[in-house]
Amino acid sequence: MPHPREPPMPRPIANEPKAFEIARVWIVAGGGQHVSLSTSVMGDPAAWGILLVNLARHAANANHQTKGVDVNQSLAGIKAAFEKEWAAPTDKPIGGVVPNPQSEKPK
Repeated sequence: MPHPREPPMPRPIANEPKAFEIARVWIVAGGGQHVSLSTSVMGDPAAWGILLVNLARHAANANHQTKGVDVNQSLAGIKAAFEKEWAAPTDKPIGGVVPNPQSEKPK
């Protein structure tokens, strides 16, 4: 059963049998993030870097579509915050890997 605040699945992959969800990020009221990752699908660190850049571009596009903010301005803000957080982290990841039999590599 989906969580009541779970974002909708992208329509193009709704019936795609080879599609895999690889990340979920939850923010808790009052602070804190909870993350779930499928690491078996994307093991290469460079692939994660590409994914993060593409995610930033999607966020900038969404910001443009919903608030009219210039895409390049959003991307610059995201990159500046990324670099600041990289240099001086405000949080330290905790937790561990939980095996998931459904996280097999796509065939």
